Amino acid sequence: PFSLTLPAEGLVLYCKPAQDGTSIGDCPFCQAIRILLEELNLEYDLRPTTPENKPQWLLDQYDGKLPALRHDKECYVESEVILSYLLFFFGKDKLESKDNGEAQVNALFPALAQYLKHTPAGDVQDQEKLSNLRTALSSMQDHLGDQEYWCGSEMTLADCRLAPRLYHLTTGCQAFKADYFDFAKEFPALHAYSQRLFARDSFQATQYP
Repeated sequence: PFSLTLPAEGLVLYCKPAQDGTSIGDCPFCQAIRILLEELNLEYDLRPTTPENKPQWLLDQYDGKLPALRHDKECYVESEVILSYLLFFFGKDKLESKDNGEAQVNALFPALAQYLKHTPAGDVQDQEKLSNLRTALSSMQDHLGDQEYWCGSEMTLADCRLAPRLYHLTTGCQAFKADYFDFAKEFPALHAYSQRLFARDSFQATQYP
């Protein structure tokens, strides 16, 4: 963290804006932070921040990186650093992930991004990328088993991280790959898990168009 020579403001989350420049944008890493904030019942100020209205201290000291969490006179960037900070200082072990299948969590988004971004849909390379995504999802489903949440019966940090990624999976594949991949049909247990996450108040409170 970098100590700021500014008045204390409590928790302030600077984040990617939508196209209108004022509402929240579609960043899964920012949403994971917001879900954790909601699960911890923490009050915070959300500030969608365009390149033109980034604070000068954010540009000078953090290269303007988003999301950025300011807590009083300190600031943290990089979503994993922010999540760890919030959990350490405010979680009181409430959402600590134990045996959290870190490799499976981290493997999902790269495989998903490569598949969704590839065009044209259905060609040989697309099928290879889909195979990689299926491998990642199969590993996740094996880890989940019949558990309600990623680490058992209680919501943890791992679920906060996975919820936005699974949302991108369900919406993105339906929009761009519906003729080639049916997540709900191929991975029903993992799909049911995602629906439990989407139904939580914390997810609903942090949803965006």
